[in-house]
Amino acid sequence: MYTFSCWVKLEGASNALITARLAPDNTGARCIGTVLARSDCWAFVKGGFVLDWPTQTAVIFFQNADKTPMKITVASGSLQPFTTDQWAMHQQDTIRKRRKRVATIHVADPQGARVVGASVSVQQTAKDFPIGSAIASTILGNQAYQKWFVDRFNAAVFEDELKWYSTEPTSGLLRFDVPDQMLAFVRSHRVMVRGHNIFWENQDATPRWVKNLTSPDDLRAAVNARIQGLMTRYRGEFAHWDVNNEMLHYNFYEQRLGPNASMEFFSVAQDADPLATLFMNEYNVIETCDDPFSTVDTYAAKLRELRAGGAILEGIGLEGHFSRPNIPLMRAILDKLATLGLPIWFTEIDISSKFDAQTQAAYLEQVLREAYAHPAVSGVMLWTALHPSGCYQMCLTDWGLNNLPTGDVVDRLLNEWRTLQAGGQTDAHGAYSFSGFLGEYILTVTYNNRTTQSTFSLSPGDETRHINVQM
Repeated sequence: MYTFSCWVKLEGASNALITARLAPDNTGARCIGTVLARSDCWAFVKGGFVLDWPTQTAVIFFQNADKTPMKITVASGSLQPFTTDQWAMHQQDTIRKRRKRVATIHVADPQGARVVGASVSVQQTAKDFPIGSAIASTILGNQAYQKWFVDRFNAAVFEDELKWYSTEPTSGLLRFDVPDQMLAFVRSHRVMVRGHNIFWENQDATPRWVKNLTSPDDLRAAVNARIQGLMTRYRGEFAHWDVNNEMLHYNFYEQRLGPNASMEFFSVAQDADPLATLFMNEYNVIETCDDPFSTVDTYAAKLRELRAGGAILEGIGLEGHFSRPNIPLMRAILDKLATLGLPIWFTEIDISSKFDAQTQAAYLEQVLREAYAHPAVSGVMLWTALHPSGCYQMCLTDWGLNNLPTGDVVDRLLNEWRTLQAGGQTDAHGAYSFSGFLGEYILTVTYNNRTTQSTFSLSPGDETRHINVQM
């Protein structure tokens, strides 16, 4: 596994999308990094790749994404190799520092004397890090599916039920009964939920009646009614909103309402629900660097453009519809996005159905481990809403809720990333220490046939958390 970086500068063009490629490859020259380069300053390329085929020589070369000739100057190149064990050790070290915290329980009697030999037990009751899945209307009334879901996840997103074509299939015909019931379900189980989505720039995902609005004024009126109606109805209910989905790839609204349409959507959404975190949401930013429409620099540039125009945009949404993942490239892209200082969420993770079940599971584990270990990632959502006919690309179980290999991976990681139970006796100083995953805990202390129970939380922090208990 290799991490790769360098600086590049252009001659003969003011700016261009430059792609770093590796050759020879078993499938041809593959992309290992991109940068929006310029002639008046140096631009930083960060990428990576896995060298997983027999070769004596491999060459990294640079080219303009549209293949037109130009002079590209490269400086300060760096190529660092890692074994898979070294990579995993780095992940575990980051998890220990960012997802866990050391706590010390101090036990004393009413006079303040240390209690030595007290039995201490701690059990995690809630996780701090959100890991969830998409759900669909198929979960309503299905108690077995509901139990399966809440036993595993602390976050949810509705697959299609909030999209405009679902809530208003015909002009003026509003249908919120299904999302209302789904919201009641997640609320009753204290599951946080993302709002997906207010608008979708993809024309094919736009209601037919909206596409038939030929007047910009009529379209603007429909858009304003949509955003005001949706946000007013669900004010304070959704932690996040994907405001204008996939705007790097499509431009239905911006074509018809002007280039500031997205900016206006964000402004109205912020006014309607100021406590919700507003997100960009896009595919092929993290999955590959071969898509010229959604490179990491293009994403960052669009985000900065929206914020410069006054949009309150506070979240980075990466869909994560992976084929074969390039984990070093994934880390490089996350590192670049982390410089924006905003929470990063994986919003729709799955692995392409073109792979067999075991390969899907292996690739899913790679992606989830890298996402969870990166300090800038604030949450992970799987795109695995279950239907009798299957899922979008990847299911965790069959319709009978029997685990598939991907489900086994998720269950194993969920157990690995929580403190099932810790315990022991207080030492000569009346203290017991442990390292636990961030979240909520129940603490039980027993001494001389007396038991006391309390709760505490482990929140992010570098210092040891000290909890005092009086027996």
